[in-house]
Amino acid sequence: MKAEWMFDARKIPDQVMNYLRRIAVRAIEEKHYSPELVADLFGMDRTSIYDGLRKYRRQGEDALDTRKAPGAPWIITPDIDAWLKDTIVHSTPADHGYDTVLWTLKIMVDLLRERFGLWVSEATVNLHLHALGLSYQQPCYRAFGRDPAKIKQFVETEFKDLQKLAQELKADIAFEDEAWIGCGNHSGRTWGLVGQPPEIRACDEKRGYHVLSMVTAEGELIFDVKTEKLVSSVYIAFLKKVIGNRTRPLIVIADKASYHTSHAVKKFAEDHAQQIRLFFLPPHSPEINPDEQVWNEIKHRQLMSIRKIIVVFVT
Repeated sequence: MKAEWMFDARKIPDQVMNYLRRIAVRAIEEKHYSPELVADLFGMDRTSIYDGLRKYRRQGEDALDTRKAPGAPWIITPDIDAWLKDTIVHSTPADHGYDTVLWTLKIMVDLLRERFGLWVSEATVNLHLHALGLSYQQPCYRAFGRDPAKIKQFVETEFKDLQKLAQELKADIAFEDEAWIGCGNHSGRTWGLVGQPPEIRACDEKRGYHVLSMVTAEGELIFDVKTEKLVSSVYIAFLKKVIGNRTRPLIVIADKASYHTSHAVKKFAEDHAQQIRLFFLPPHSPEINPDEQVWNEIKHRQLMSIRKIIVVFVT
């Protein structure tokens, strides 16, 4: 047999060793085998056998269990951990005199030194943060002008009213938004030699495209691509194409961009009230508009891979 544990008991798991030590001690104490013979049979060092006998005779059977070394005491105590988590979750570095609102390991190391006199590494802080359920991630940026009360009112009251209206009109609800896709936007990864990134020929011009899109509650994605500046006439042309292909009325929810709320667009909606109704989101609330994610999909060229969405090309 070639298994290492057959010749070196240190390779045997602790729980198994606890049983083996008991069997070995019983063989010596009750069966009267010599310690040398037992050590040879079990592949143990003779010193370990005698050490186990001494522990058994002085402290009893439980002394034969493997005991983990306690290690050095924690420098960052549970109380400091609690302070660290609370500080990160409920404040930013700017609240502590730094010129940034984004937490870094270096800033946290500095704060621990200033507040508690601790000299710890960034790696140590990183381990504690993960143990506290924290991770290094992209923050969600929110505009200063957003009104949480208005957003809550829209989600909890106004949108429910729109759902009732949609049922009465037998209409679909669609969220609408636009995005600018520049030729210089590049994303994605590929394989190559370490330290030698592959060179990809790409456009570096400043031209690009405006993408107008809507996504419905049924998962239908409707979009159009424009090269000209987005103004009321362009937006109205998009709405005409959208309703021209539909058999059901459409309730459109959009932000309050100037060309969404212009007199010309309002007049178009009034003239086509049987086909389309326009409503608006609270200011600075992109997080409650599902269509905000469309631009990201387009930039990463993933539209065709989303099989659960029905893609409707507006032509």
